[in-house]
Amino acid sequence: MQRIPLAERMRPTTLDDVIGQTHLLGDGEILRQIVRKKEPVSLILWGPPGSGKTTLARIIANEVKAEFIELSAVTSGKKDVEKVVEHARQNWNLQLRTILFVDEIHRFNKAQQDAFLPHVESGLITLIGATTENPSFEIINPLLSRSRVLVLEALSKDEIIKILKRALKDAKATKNVTPKALDYLAELAGGDARVALGNLELALSMDEKVTPEIVKVAAQKRVPGYDKKGDMHYNVISAFIKSMRGSNVDATLYYLARMIDAGEDPKFIARRMVIFASEDIGLAGNGALGLALQAFQAVERVGMPESSYILFHVATALAKSQKSRQTTDAMHRAQALAKQYPDSSVPLHLRNAPTKLMTDLGYAKDYKWEAGFKHGQGFLPDELKNEIIF
Repeated sequence: MQRIPLAERMRPTTLDDVIGQTHLLGDGEILRQIVRKKEPVSLILWGPPGSGKTTLARIIANEVKAEFIELSAVTSGKKDVEKVVEHARQNWNLQLRTILFVDEIHRFNKAQQDAFLPHVESGLITLIGATTENPSFEIINPLLSRSRVLVLEALSKDEIIKILKRALKDAKATKNVTPKALDYLAELAGGDARVALGNLELALSMDEKVTPEIVKVAAQKRVPGYDKKGDMHYNVISAFIKSMRGSNVDATLYYLARMIDAGEDPKFIARRMVIFASEDIGLAGNGALGLALQAFQAVERVGMPESSYILFHVATALAKSQKSRQTTDAMHRAQALAKQYPDSSVPLHLRNAPTKLMTDLGYAKDYKWEAGFKHGQGFLPDELKNEIIF
């Protein structure tokens, strides 16, 4: 008989059992309202691994008395979706609701996501999608507009410790783990309850008093000094950007390696490199933006760990590139002027003249459709004629 993992055995079955996500579970908050009214709505649950996305979806389905069907976007295709829709039609005839939970929904392409729309819109299925990626970038707008996006937070260290203590009490093993080992397990988890429970289960299986040393052996990891939600996250990405800006390849690659080793989202790193290519290289290397954008697309398609080659390749190229902030500085000056003079009149000679009346009023006067044509009266509004932006 196959043994059920500790993380699965400890999965909460009611909202009251859930630890964390108080901003969604408090009295009057949306998840409480859904359960209280027994009226499910389509949701996109966005949060880091182990924050409770699958658990909350299962609880909602159970509380509203709906059939829960789970798909993974990694392993499922169009035929799997069609089977779910057909099954949902049968449920509809039996007056039974169907909740379709799609894990890692961001991995479905646009066409696959489009396939959900008519069935979500008609109410045939209630869709709950789980994603670790920003839905704004990964989920099509029509699907977003028909769903509520709920942001889940990584569990705090104290919340992880509560989960571990509950598991130990359930397993009648509270005395087998030292307080320091619990603290170490919580640090090691990085806000992921599954990781914490998995490491605890491994440590308990070693038939010894669980100490930090036992945890270290069981997990085969050290406590990372990098929290994707905390100060270190921002400090390291800042150092990475500043190292590229300073053309220091060694420091660039060191900070990149730290981020990857800590489990940083590779698309987050690639996205920052796309911004850097325009902000800091700009006109000094017009090919940098294309290279960075290709890196982002490649990372998106290849995935980790192979994407490391792409990230190190392009980070090196960006660090070695000549730098120019001409367009960045010009952008800031242009934005400042636009705020200072938001209502300046566009010169008449630059306005379009689709009618005779507008022509008679001086619209497009003396303007010629020639490449490089320079009108005698210039291009900026009168009050800005002496401003130099670039």
